[in-house]
Amino acid sequence: MKTKTLLASCIALALAGLTAAVLHNSDSAADNVADDQLTAAGALAVDPAAAARGAYVSAQADCAACHTKPGGPAFAGGYGLQTPFGVIYSTNITPDPQTGIGRWTERDFFRAVRHGQRKDGQRLYPAMPYNAYVKISDADLHDLWAYMRTLQPVQQAPTPNTLGFPFNIRQTLLGWNLLFFDNTPFVSQPEQSAQWNRGRYLVDGAGHCSACHTPKNLLGGDTGRYLQGAELLGSYAPEITGDHYRGLGSWSAEQIAVYLKTGANHQAIASGPMGEAIEFSTQHLSDQDLTAIAEYLKSVDGSKTTPPPAIAASEPIMQRGAQVYELNCMACHNVNGEGLPGMVTGFADNPGIRTPSAANLVGTVLKGGQAVITEGNVTGAGMPSFDWKLSDSDIAAVLTYVRNSWGNAAPEVEAQAVTRTREHLGLQPAMKNHF
Repeated sequence: MKTKTLLASCIALALAGLTAAVLHNSDSAADNVADDQLTAAGALAVDPAAAARGAYVSAQADCAACHTKPGGPAFAGGYGLQTPFGVIYSTNITPDPQTGIGRWTERDFFRAVRHGQRKDGQRLYPAMPYNAYVKISDADLHDLWAYMRTLQPVQQAPTPNTLGFPFNIRQTLLGWNLLFFDNTPFVSQPEQSAQWNRGRYLVDGAGHCSACHTPKNLLGGDTGRYLQGAELLGSYAPEITGDHYRGLGSWSAEQIAVYLKTGANHQAIASGPMGEAIEFSTQHLSDQDLTAIAEYLKSVDGSKTTPPPAIAASEPIMQRGAQVYELNCMACHNVNGEGLPGMVTGFADNPGIRTPSAANLVGTVLKGGQAVITEGNVTGAGMPSFDWKLSDSDIAAVLTYVRNSWGNAAPEVEAQAVTRTREHLGLQPAMKNHF
């Protein structure tokens, strides 16, 4: 009898805990501070100062990058976000009454941004990073709403998502939120400096850095390896903690800030998804905020990686890689991998070169790359493609060589991995007799 009573009590406690978690993760009562009458298309004048501050919050949150399709009108949606479960298309967030958010109130906007709930009550997919935006303050979100109301309305219907079953059923997001959505606001840590807290607020909130740089589980939720690098559908978002071997520990706060401001520094050149983030977001942030972000990132412990032994230069793959490097790479990246600060990536002692995955390097060698162009660095140098010239084994060899020279050490790049990437990108095999 006592055993049954104990079991019943345990079950009751478990159900109570589950119910509390559901209620906690569904609670949007904090959004009651927002106006629940005036809509985005309302005629009441917007405070210019609030709208200006909101434009800055929009830059912090990188709203334009995701809600503007290439060549399309700003903030009108239609950008396809590739996920392991299918393509999710961003929505129109201009104040158009028919296809945008023109009929939304400020509270509707708060609930969507911070709690992933549309005006009709349906759940948003976490490709919209509300699990980070929940950290945005009331004041900042109010200013962002003011800015959104000043946008030019654009009539553009949303593009249907291409998610397969069961991910196309939005009710499943209740379970996802229960497991992975932490419905708590940002709380400053009084033992830390104001600058450190500001950096953490931007990184964990509007900046939503974890969306790319924290590894995900099979359901797309964050794992416990905060900012320690993650696979991204054929590319790799590197570790951005204070770890010295794979993170940002070897960079000064100033070097991190310069990279975020201009897209280039003494060692690294931004392109691809990070280039977009810098183009639309971080280059527009104040120097003070960029320094705060850098201070915070350098304080995160990270993976504490123990450097592996480098592959010996006498190994055949290293010798072949050295030959390929001399004939194809040395002219730009220099004899000892120094690169050209602000223009050409430096390989020597570069944490971005020795990431666990070589996916970024393989893709760049195959199809080339284009550095982001910013107000602080208008050069935007490009790298040519080598898919037509180098075989898969030669690309594997030269990348293995680069990843194990000049202070670097990392696993060998296999030719089969290059072949898979070549096929995924739809590239033709290299020409024969390429030397």
